[in-house]
Amino acid sequence: MLVHLCCAVDAGYFLKKLKEDFPAETIVGFFYDPNIQPYNEYLLRMRDTKRICTRLGIEMIEGDYNYEYWLKKVSGYENEPEKGVRCSICFDVSLEETAKVAKKLGHNKISTSLLMSPMKSKEQLANVGKMIKRVYDIDFIIKDYAQKGGHQAQQEMAKNEQVYRQDYCGCIFGLLPQRADRGETRPDELYNPITNQILTASIEERLEFYDKRDEFDAKGIKYKIIKENFLNYRLLSGKVTIKKQTIPSYILFYSYLERKNGGRIEFQKDGVYHLNRMQIKFITLEKFNQLLNKNYSSIYDIYKNPPTIDEEIKVRKSLMNIDYNLTPIIVLEKIPLDKRIDVEIESKIYPDNKEVIL
Repeated sequence: MLVHLCCAVDAGYFLKKLKEDFPAETIVGFFYDPNIQPYNEYLLRMRDTKRICTRLGIEMIEGDYNYEYWLKKVSGYENEPEKGVRCSICFDVSLEETAKVAKKLGHNKISTSLLMSPMKSKEQLANVGKMIKRVYDIDFIIKDYAQKGGHQAQQEMAKNEQVYRQDYCGCIFGLLPQRADRGETRPDELYNPITNQILTASIEERLEFYDKRDEFDAKGIKYKIIKENFLNYRLLSGKVTIKKQTIPSYILFYSYLERKNGGRIEFQKDGVYHLNRMQIKFITLEKFNQLLNKNYSSIYDIYKNPPTIDEEIKVRKSLMNIDYNLTPIIVLEKIPLDKRIDVEIESKIYPDNKEVIL
């Protein structure tokens, strides 16, 4: 039996129960989910699903990540609600590919861990299964393991196995309205800074985090994953202009400005230049290098090889007198002392949570 897998949370309990109900079957997992976006989210779910398969003693095959093909298939249905036509097309894509691979491998049955998800329509999946039987002559096994305490057991298993628990199905067209309901117009999952820094509580940070978990597993180190709340930050855009000409600048993490503002340098103390408006601070590239023991030759050099977010926060703490400081701190190559400086920063600060290993 070839079993289509969508994520570790659904796959773990589903595969465990299949092994119990079909002890004579050779069960193989098939991770084929071209709907998942962005790609690093796909990688995170794929690696975590492979881990749970390994722990269950089940082989897992990874399918191709043909996202462009999936986009073409759902074109015109982008605004469909969850469990609408787009989801049905998505099931067609995933399960038809599962059936094709099953045929090649000599399997006569397929199933899918999507049957565990309360967000997916069992009726839609059953209809796709009928098409699979008709077209490919392969049985589609439907098991509703979520019933009779199954959902609770599934969640308990996911907790015990300390798997990654995503909070959206994976499809970008499902993600956007879900985040819009929370008042978010730009979901965190879609941010990718031009510096390619690993942002706090980003998918990229989670990839590193779960790699660390896997290292602990390999070394037999006991651990516990918990979540902690914190104040997160994203810089959306920003620039510094003099006489309407943009000059090279680097805006540090947690710099916040309610609106465009500007002024002149009022005074300088200990290498920090204070604008006479909105508490905006500037430091030179030379000062920035001294604080981080770096050797950046220009502002553009920072963007090509940026410091870590922790290093930026270290600079902020060394310059400011109070904790939780949101003062704009901007690095310039030279400080214009006799000219008006205009600053625009669009950023968001918001409560968030992230995984922590104890």
